[in-house]
Formats: sequence, structure tokens, C-alpha cells
Amino acid sequence: MTSSTRKNDSGHTGNGAVELLVDEVDGVDGGVGQTARAARAAAYDRWLRGLLPRRPGVALVAVGGLGRRQCAPHGDLDLVLLHAGVPGVDELAAAVWYPVWDAGLRLDHSVRTVAEALSVAQDDVKVALGLLDARLVAGDAALADTLVRTAADHWRRTAVRQLPALREITTARWAAHGELAFLLEGDLKEAAGGLRDVGILRAVAAAGITDALRPAVRAAHLRLLDTRDALHRQAGRRVDRLVAQERDGVAALLGLRHLPSGAADPARLPPAAADPARLRQLPSDAPDAPRRAGAVGDGDALLRRVAGDARTVSHALDDAFRAADRLRSGHRRGTDGRPLRRPVARDVVEHDGELVLARTAIGARPDPSLSLRVAAAAAVTRLPIARATCEWLAAYCPPLPAPWPAEARAALITLLGAGPGLVPAWETCDRYGLIEGWLPEWTRLRSLPQHNPVHRFTLDRHLVQTAYEASRHTREVDRPDLLLLGGLLHDVGKGLPGDHSAVGVPLAEAVAARIGLPAPEVALIGTLVRLHLLLPDVATRRDLADPVTIAGVAERVGDPATLELLHALVRADAAATGPAAWSDWKGRLVAELVARVRTALDTGVLPAPPAPDPALLAGPLPVVHLTADRVAVAAADRRGLLATVAGCLALHRLEVLSADASSVDGRALVECRVQPRYGLAPDPIALGADLRRAVNGDVSVIQRLRGRALAARAGGAAPRVVWHREAATDAVLLELRAADAAGLLYRVTCALDEAGAQVRAARISTLGGDVVDAFYLVGGWPAEADRARLEAAVLAAV
Repeated sequence: MTSSTRKNDSGHTGNGAVELLVDEVDGVDGGVGQTARAARAAAYDRWLRGLLPRRPGVALVAVGGLGRRQCAPHGDLDLVLLHAGVPGVDELAAAVWYPVWDAGLRLDHSVRTVAEALSVAQDDVKVALGLLDARLVAGDAALADTLVRTAADHWRRTAVRQLPALREITTARWAAHGELAFLLEGDLKEAAGGLRDVGILRAVAAAGITDALRPAVRAAHLRLLDTRDALHRQAGRRVDRLVAQERDGVAALLGLRHLPSGAADPARLPPAAADPARLRQLPSDAPDAPRRAGAVGDGDALLRRVAGDARTVSHALDDAFRAADRLRSGHRRGTDGRPLRRPVARDVVEHDGELVLARTAIGARPDPSLSLRVAAAAAVTRLPIARATCEWLAAYCPPLPAPWPAEARAALITLLGAGPGLVPAWETCDRYGLIEGWLPEWTRLRSLPQHNPVHRFTLDRHLVQTAYEASRHTREVDRPDLLLLGGLLHDVGKGLPGDHSAVGVPLAEAVAARIGLPAPEVALIGTLVRLHLLLPDVATRRDLADPVTIAGVAERVGDPATLELLHALVRADAAATGPAAWSDWKGRLVAELVARVRTALDTGVLPAPPAPDPALLAGPLPVVHLTADRVAVAAADRRGLLATVAGCLALHRLEVLSADASSVDGRALVECRVQPRYGLAPDPIALGADLRRAVNGDVSVIQRLRGRALAARAGGAAPRVVWHREAATDAVLLELRAADAAGLLYRVTCALDEAGAQVRAARISTLGGDVVDAFYLVGGWPAEADRARLEAAVLAAV
């Protein structure tokens, strides 16, 4: 089909009749819900019927949302002009398409005979699925009925053969859009578990392969449609990605309001596929519950509800694809004609591509570790656990004693270290409530949003993903089991008041003790949780050449084994967080810090600070050296050189990651690590020329710097200054926490220079839209009045 949008001749979109109809619909339940969707479809039907001239052998057929009577407030119209070879069909199509375009509506359209439509459906599985939603809007009913019946019959006969191609397309879409259940800003339509997947389930059910549209799936589908409608209404346009800034407004439209303190939140219950009552409902438990205008919505509750619904859809689709695979391949049988069963672990066998319990395990008294051993086998073999097996384990597997038996503990470590098989096995177990039998803390963590732009996943998925990423580093540490467990538990304190690194320590230690670790290892798990942010924070915010920095980290870490565990954990945590959480530069800084601390722990001797670049100490002044990620400048000794260099770099759209300033033999030296702010490196000739003119006092460059600095001022939350007294050998540390902005380093270093402070080093750490910039001020601890004066100067510069 062809998709297009046009404006009318006056340049405006809109049509009085359509706008009146839409306004009437939007008055139904605020334009959100099943009743509003059906009313919107009926309004479009009435309007479209008036556009098609009456003629035998011609029918206007709706597919997509209009065909299903599930029209979103700002959705497309998907139309097929079906004809029986009548003359003048192009003029008939124009009579329909142009009014739709003039109304400012997006239109997917095609003109075909029945034979042409079926031929396209044979070659394109997506078209075949679309025809399953075909519905007559106007014209020849018999012609439309022929298409609908023939398309449905063709799908029933060929679905099993076409599903592999559909699965390939679907897998590619999932790779592009991610999993809706775990994303903080997921696409309600295209992500795995979204509305597009419900369409596939509908097609599987239409083919009679399996009962894909179970009651839980239908309920989840209605809630996802409601969320999509509310998102359109909130944004005032077609948008399917549930971005953070729209969540509270969407939640208010859906009637999801903040719960009173201590109230039970049904959205925190496990999303058991067989029990839709456990999924969060609207306040009246009806899809079209009244909405309160202006209510304050609970965006977190909405995200949890969407996650639960997406899980239900995803699990149903996994089951449907496996059922189709079994139909296509048939039962594998042994030489005796009986279904083939292959042992894969104790009490676990493979049957028809799924893991099931051995008959001896079902007949005997269940072992409390059985569910963990089945999960570990699934993760290692990368085979799914049969639905009936999961249901049996949830119903009959006894709870684990405290402490756990050694076999259960070993199964958990095998599961966490299984690599790519971990995530699907864990998610299957979570679906049936098995995880909470192992870790009661999981109820609070499930689908918990993380309000930080660097995070891409909800908390539960982030923890599992960190354990998976940690499995890549198990050969680098002495205790891989503790690394995996630390990865799973490192953020367990999130969602509770206080610093999650501190709050999570007793929680993680309680889990470690419950699973049977000895006391020293329990304490080590607590140390990993407490210090899991230490290395990246110090590496990006402190001067690694300062012996005080190295001594402080060595004292907190304690021994080389713990240092290696923390180094592996921080890399796993960053990989699980998202691409914005890590960079080659940060990796090099962390590795440098680890190497220096390891030397101090092994020898007791603090590494000597690096010597200045010899190239800066020779030749006429000024000296400018440029590489892809480093800028070094030497000039006649004077104050303010760091600010001047920082300003030039901002002028050329370079971000400063670290800066060091020193004075050697009458020369002022500045060395900066940089990266392009917008990905495009500046012209090195122009940059070098500006640096030379600026350090020589060229007024024109200074004026450009000041103009750019004033233009770059940014708003946001109030900035804050924090002082650190004993963080350096020969300096005090001023830490600025503020919104990120181009030229910020230039403005702050200028302000400090004008206030009489000498900056010998700066470390810049960017966290999403915020920065934590650390400035080393030469000298002793300033008096209270001097600190207040410097603080005021810095905040004024921000």
C-alpha cells in the first residue's frame, strides 16, 4: 500500500465535516478507551461512505486500525479500493483519496482487484496479515466478502509455512525497537510485546494453530490500546513512544493516580499470564473508566502496567511461535516410535524442543532446588521451559530453606553465568512467579523505573542484564561466583529512600546469607554493593596523578581481589546501563585508576605522578599540540591560561573531559582531554590558530569567547557547590553539580580566576543532561568567608 499525507490548496489541513466528527468522538470518555475507538471508527465509516460514488463492482475496504474498529486519535486510515475490473477506477479512487488528504489525514491506500490483492498477500506475509482485518466500509458487499473469505482461507492453509518469514521480520523489528516490558521509553506499537505483536497473535489464532488470544492477552491488548490513545491525546499528535515527559499526563488520562502511602499496588504483582486480575486495572476495573481532567498521574504506575501487559503479550507470542514450530516439524520420535526425550540435566529432559521434567522428578517428592536447576538447564542449553512444566513448578515445588542447600546455590550461579541464555530463562521463571520464591525482594524491583536518562532498562532487567554482562569477565577474577551475584544485587537498594549504594548493602548481605554464603563472602558482597560506583566516580572526577586519590581508593578497597571484582562489575554495570554510560575515555581512566591502585596495594608504594610532556618545555612560545583527543598548550607563565584554552575549545565545539594546569620553568602548561560535542571534529588549523591568538591576548578571540559563553547559558534545576577538604595533596576540591551546557568550563574557570583562585586541574563528568565538575584549587582550606565568595562566583557563572 502507498502511504501519504497531503494538504489542501490553501496550505491548511482539515475538513469541517471530519473535524466535527472527531470532536464528537473526542468527547466520548475523553477520546480514550474502547467506546471512543469504536465511535471514531463509526464516524470515519459514515464520512467515507459519502465519498465513494455508487457503482457495481467497486468496494471500499478498511484494513489496519479502521478495519478492526480500533482507530487511535491521530492514527492513519488504511484503505483498499477493491474493484472487479470496472472502467474509470482511477477517477473513483481520486474521489476518495483527495478528500482524505484535504482533511489532513495520513492515508495508506491501494487500488486492486481481488486477484491482485491475493497475489500480493501470497508474496508478502505482512499484506496477508493486513487482509485478515479487512472490513467493508462502502460499496459492493459481495466483492468485499469474496476478498475477506478467500484471504482468511488462504491464511489458514498457508500460515504454518509463512510464519518463519514472519518470525524473521518480527525478530528484526524487536532488535530495532527493543523490549517494551523493560524499556523506560518504549514504542507501544513496534517494540517486542507491543501492539504489532498482538496483530501476529490474532493471525496465529485465526490460523487455528493455538489459542493465542487468551483472556489475559485480550485484557493486556485493551490496556495497551488505551495507553496509545491517551498518549496521542496527551501529545496532540501521532506518537507511539511513551517518553518520560508524557508519562504523568498519560497516566492521568487513564485514571492512574498516585497511591496513598502504604497502599498496595497491584502493578507490582508478578504478571502471571493465567490470571488477568493480578494485572493493574483502571479504578473501575473497566476499560472505559471515567478520567479526571487535570489529575496528577502516576507515571511509574503506568510504566509498571505497560511492562506487565507487554510481558503477557511477549510470552503469548513465544508460545505461539513454538506451537507453530512443532506443527511444522512434527514430533521427533525414537526407534520405538515413542516421542524422543533427551536428558539435559538431572530431572530435566528435552521434549519437542522444550525442557520438561523427567517422569521420576514428577513422581518423587519435589526437591526445593528443582526450579533453580530447571532454570539453569534452560539457560545453559538455551531451550525454553515448557509452559506446563513452569505451571507445575509454581504449584508444587516447595520453598527453599534458609540457608539454601549447596545444590540450589550452585544452580543459581550456573544460571547467572550462562551468558545469552540467562535473560530468557529468567524472564520465563519470573512470568510464573518462581523468582519471588528464590528472591522475595524481586516483587519490589520488578518493572521499577529508573529516573536517569543514561538508563535504558527498568531496574529488574538492568540487574539481570548486569549479571549477563558480568559473565563476560568471569575469567578475569578470582571469585566469578561473587562477581555474578554482585552484578545481580548491586542496585538492590534503588527505589528506597537514601543513597542506593548504602541502602542496598544490608539487603544484598541478607540475600547472600540466605543463599548460604559464609560470613566473609557475605561481607564481600556488601562491599561490592557499597563501592560499585567508586571506580568510575573517582576516575572521572578526581586527579589520578594525586597520591591522595590513589591512597583513598586503596584504603576503601582493601585488597587486589576486591579491586578486580569492582573493575569487572563497573564494566558490566555500564554495559547493562546503556551506551551513554561508558566510553573509551572513561574505560581508559578506570583502567588507569585500577592499575595505580593495584600497584599501591601490591607494593605499598604510591605511583609517582606523570612528568609533563617534554615537547611543551622546548621551543618558542606559545606551543600548541593537537591530536584527535588531546590539546596541549604552553605559554608564558600567567594566570587564566586554563580559562582561555577552555574557551577556545568551547568555541570550536569541543567538550573537555579533563584538564591539567601547571607551571614549569616560567612556562604555564595546560593539557586537556577532549571530544567533539556534536560528533564532528573541528578544523585543526583553525583551532590551532585561535589557540595561539587567544593565549597571546588577541582581543577579537576573547570577545568571541565571551559572546559564545553568554549565549550558552542554560536553565534547569538550581546548581550546587560541594567542598572536599582532604581530597588532594596540595589543593582543596570544589565540586560543581549543574546542568550541562557548552562553555560551562570556560565560564567557571574565568569566575574562579577573577575571584583569585588558582585551578591546577579540572575533571568533568557528564551524567545525561547534568555534569559534576571537580576543580582543584591550589592552597590550603579557605576560610568560611572565602569559600562563600568563591561559591557565589561559581554559581553566578553557571
